[in-house]
Amino acid sequence: MTTSTSTMQNLCLSFKSFFSLCKPRVTSLIVFTAIIGMFLATPGMVPWPILLATTVGIAFASGAAAAFNCLIEHKIDAIMARTRGRAIPTGQVSSSQTSIFATILGGAGLAILYFFVNPLTMWLTFATFVGYAVIYTVFLKPATPMNIVIGGASGAMPPILGWAAVTNTVAPESLIMFLIIFTWTPPHFWALALYRREEYAKVGMPMLPVTHGEAFTLLHILLYTIILVAVSLMPYAMGMSGLIYLASAIILNAIFMAYVIGLYRKYSDDLAKRTFKYSILYLTLLFAALLVDHYWMI
Repeated sequence: MTTSTSTMQNLCLSFKSFFSLCKPRVTSLIVFTAIIGMFLATPGMVPWPILLATTVGIAFASGAAAAFNCLIEHKIDAIMARTRGRAIPTGQVSSSQTSIFATILGGAGLAILYFFVNPLTMWLTFATFVGYAVIYTVFLKPATPMNIVIGGASGAMPPILGWAAVTNTVAPESLIMFLIIFTWTPPHFWALALYRREEYAKVGMPMLPVTHGEAFTLLHILLYTIILVAVSLMPYAMGMSGLIYLASAIILNAIFMAYVIGLYRKYSDDLAKRTFKYSILYLTLLFAALLVDHYWMI
């Protein structure tokens, strides 16, 4: 093997390690909902410079927040089966490298938003970053079983960021999209926490299934899903969307409720996993329906 080939392989491995710190699957969903927020904020096409700068800026800031999360929780990650293969626990990158990487990435993202989008979007993104990386990760997650409910506000911000990027305002429509993600987050995450509850108990993380048990968690998943169904119909009720979105929301909600009711009646880890996976598809398709309906109505 030549020196140049070895160097290229090492560079690729380093890139993959740092890229994994950004939790690309989570970041991609965040960026996707922010993009939907941008498109729904205008009857026409989002200007390409705004679209590109906002997408890159939010992706960088989100990736940085995820990297800081990995840094703060690397000792816990090393114990849990779900996370012990991450870059820091396996020694692919060091804590100091992660800190430098996250700082540069987050700073670059915020700078892009400030100079190429608008200050409002930058400050809202910064508040979201602090909410997730500091308030949720450092304080809420290890302190209360309601961590995901309170901390879910940070994860629900992307549509507001996208809307603000285009209009330089925070409008009621963006708040409705915020509410959809906010009410979606608890049943989504608690489904995961249920089949991973032994791992959370092992590291002393007070997730709801650990502190209050399976039955209590299942009841709250059911209740929050009912709230989600009601909230997801708000875009149609408020005249923000039309029949395409309404039909899509009804179908997606019916499937989600079927999963949740089945889980409530007879729990199994396998069904909890399938409910968790569907919840991701649910949110993706719901926001995609908002986008299709938006341009169909024009």
